[in-house]
Amino acid sequence: MALKMKDLIERTGESKSTILYYLKEGLLPQPQKPKPNVHLYDESCVQRIRLIKYLQEQFGYSIAQIKEILKDNDFDFDGSFEALVAALSLLGESGPRYDRQSFLELAGIDDGQLRSWEEAGYIVPLGDRYTKKDLEAVELLKRARQMGLESGLLEAYVRCAKKLARLENDAGGALLERGATSNERYALLFDLILRYKPYIFNRHTIKEHAERCKESR
Repeated sequence: MALKMKDLIERTGESKSTILYYLKEGLLPQPQKPKPNVHLYDESCVQRIRLIKYLQEQFGYSIAQIKEILKDNDFDFDGSFEALVAALSLLGESGPRYDRQSFLELAGIDDGQLRSWEEAGYIVPLGDRYTKKDLEAVELLKRARQMGLESGLLEAYVRCAKKLARLENDAGGALLERGATSNERYALLFDLILRYKPYIFNRHTIKEHAERCKESR
């Protein structure tokens, strides 16, 4: 359904000047102009504006960072859970993308080692490209291998990550079935996945360490 500017303002709570700024920065698709002085916006603009606003308010993302996330990525902003997953997969992944050969050279490893780590789930590229995050992961894996920690702990990380990913996807579908609005669903899932998950993992790590220190005294 095509929307007028007043519809976007009403449904998103953003001002006209802010929406025009998003358009200028390329964060929203340009409107259709069926006749002079008539601008019609795609329904997806509502979800895009809500996502932009959420990332700014809750995570302090700059317009430049959000542009990097949305750039060249054809997300389906119809309120489906797939849009959330696509956005999550690129958060914090700004910067250059490397093909496999370039990545191997930068990482200082051979194709066999990379393939082994990918099969184990230790390195998880985004499609057929690699990012700075992947390079950082390789450096950590090198250090872990040198210290004899390549298996065990890392395998547990992968098992937990896969299990959590399945549960998170199930949770997204369950919220949809319960009739939660797409905006409510986005906000809750972003908060749980990006805010609560790191909190609960880190706090339990700290608690376990403190308890073991007490036992060793």
